[in-house]
Amino acid sequence: MIVTLTANPSIDRTVTLSGKLVPGGVHRIVEDRTQPGGKGINVALGVHRAGLPVSAVFQARSDDPLVNLLKKAELPYRNSPVSGPVRTNLTIVGGNVTTKINEPGTQLTAAECEALEEALMAAISPTDTIMLSGSLAPGFPADEYARLVRRIRPVGAWIGVDTSDEPLAALAEHLGDSAPDFVKPNADELGQLTGHDGGAIEDAVTRGDFSEIHDAVQWLRSRGVSEVLVTLGGAGAVLATAEGTWYAPSPNVRVVSTVGAGDSATAGYIIARAAKRDAPERLALATAYGAAAVSMPGTTIPSPQDVHPDFAAVRSI
Repeated sequence: MIVTLTANPSIDRTVTLSGKLVPGGVHRIVEDRTQPGGKGINVALGVHRAGLPVSAVFQARSDDPLVNLLKKAELPYRNSPVSGPVRTNLTIVGGNVTTKINEPGTQLTAAECEALEEALMAAISPTDTIMLSGSLAPGFPADEYARLVRRIRPVGAWIGVDTSDEPLAALAEHLGDSAPDFVKPNADELGQLTGHDGGAIEDAVTRGDFSEIHDAVQWLRSRGVSEVLVTLGGAGAVLATAEGTWYAPSPNVRVVSTVGAGDSATAGYIIARAAKRDAPERLALATAYGAAAVSMPGTTIPSPQDVHPDFAAVRSI
């Protein structure tokens, strides 16, 4: 079973304008989409559409609109009840520019935070794959993911984490005793984890210089993270495991929306891992899932028929 945790779920509304977004201007919406969101839910949707057993764990009222959206998507889930509504995130697509406006989420009580953690633990078995994804709703301590890694580890499940900012900084502080098996940072998040300049890393990879990213991912592996997948947008992606370090360039696709692309890459990686693919094939499928996602509108998570991996494009670095 693949179990994802979304500690700050969302309803994602994406509006596409007839032209560029101009501050202070009047705009017309030509397309309006409302989809389930939150990084763990996005990963779960990708895994579910590939036909693998999955359960998405999150907090929401049973009558929340998010729950209805997930029922329509036929996604298996466990929702831990809370009193407040799920946040709404707004994405505005104008011209070739995407602007995101995210709500922080409803403040949770200590009891609501504890209930979500217990719902997650009740869903986990020793052979499961666990993905802890996204921001933390207000009320959770910043080190929640580090604490969860320590709590899940004795169960024996494989643990991945994809987060940013304070929760990522807290995880970085505790890597020695709270290292997950897998992390999936983008360039900026890799910088937050390792102290490197994420923008400089991405620029260097674009020029064909992999020295700094190689040092950064190997530092993470030396701190106990077995598998590191770094997504670099148009610059491609890098994967480091015990087998080696590889690079995959981004496929040449028309970018429609970047929302959910990193989560789709995570889904692709987990799907390939469940199929016992080797590391280069896992990287290839992750990159292909991310490329498929950016070619789709809104927070649309690809199905297998949307994805076209090019295994030959992956090379060792």
